Amino acid sequence: MNNLDELLKEYNKYKMMNLHLDLSRGKPCIEQLDLSMPMMDVLSSHVDLKCEDGTDCRNYGVLGGIDECKRLLGDIIEVDPKKIIIFGNSSLNIMYNLISRSMTHGILGSTPWCKLDKIKWLCPVPGYDRHFAITEHFGIEMINIPLYADGPDMDLIEEYIKDESVKGIWCVPKYSNPDGITYSEAVVKRFARLKPAAKDFRVYWDNAYSVHHLYDDNQDFLLEIINECERCGNPDLVYKFTSTSKISFPGSGIAALACSENNKKEILNDLKYQTIGYDKVNQLRHVKFFKNLDGIKMQMKKHAAILRPKFELVERILDEEVGDIVNFTKPHGGYFISLYVKSCAKEVVESCKKLGVILTDAGCSYPYHNDPTNSNIRIAPSFPSIDELELAIKILCLVIKIETLKKEYENK
Repeated sequence: MNNLDELLKEYNKYKMMNLHLDLSRGKPCIEQLDLSMPMMDVLSSHVDLKCEDGTDCRNYGVLGGIDECKRLLGDIIEVDPKKIIIFGNSSLNIMYNLISRSMTHGILGSTPWCKLDKIKWLCPVPGYDRHFAITEHFGIEMINIPLYADGPDMDLIEEYIKDESVKGIWCVPKYSNPDGITYSEAVVKRFARLKPAAKDFRVYWDNAYSVHHLYDDNQDFLLEIINECERCGNPDLVYKFTSTSKISFPGSGIAALACSENNKKEILNDLKYQTIGYDKVNQLRHVKFFKNLDGIKMQMKKHAAILRPKFELVERILDEEVGDIVNFTKPHGGYFISLYVKSCAKEVVESCKKLGVILTDAGCSYPYHNDPTNSNIRIAPSFPSIDELELAIKILCLVIKIETLKKEYENK
């Protein structure tokens, strides 16, 4: 590692450059957004806007979504379209609404959570900050569950669910945010066999990255959870989510929920008070553009061709510059690289910010923004250009060297 004075001189040079390099969120770059621009042309005033059952997509109705869109989204997450409900553009919004309804009305006849003294939630860590923000917003106590290379600590989960106040768990089972790990077949089977004390316990299975592979020849396998739960006599246990947010347009995609018939009936009954139907024109637009799962796969190969060089660039620079003092993940898909430094994550993120390199706040991947070891930093390589990304990661490595040396001096 370089002398601290030399590193600080280099740091000050960057400080004079007034940079703004954003690695804070997993946003698609312009080139990725451009992939879906032809979708804007598949519908026009000359196109028949009726779906296959004859419904005019411009009008009211079809609360659960048009059948052809259910098939498309069902194929993405390997679920029978009869188990699918199509919503608007945001799967996060579906999750929020499900928890809100559980608070006010309960689940399948159970006591509404707002009438209970205590509600607890299991949170595999590191995890998705927006998940944790929802449960924190509703005042639900969050419990850390260690996340390993094959999934969450199932022994710990099986112990916690003996407590009836534990009502759910967040899961990003494939190419997880931020570690990029995929749950093993054994872990998924243990999830499907869970016997929680609370009848209204639900696994929130956010399969956001199910088709987001970086490599054709190295794709992680994830066992399908809905069918596995049915085989285990546990059909109501899971809510499974997906969306086209990072397949088509993040702000104008389609989100869907897959669940059991019991859950589906209850959710549709609740939805009828909220809307007469979601955007069927957008649903039809997606179907006409992608056509089927093969069309989705072709699109994702184009995304991968843009993303893969960025991930490989980050991994190469981290290996070369700080590989001896940090650990980091090398995912096969998804949108993030998880970086682990030596108890100086907050200091690294703040120092980078002063140089114009914007990272997600340290601790964001843990409930209450409390990373107990102050070590995890989430890197989102997708949004910057290759040149911007290279500069940002070199600056990040410089700052890691500086803050690691400072920490070592403090501990002497």
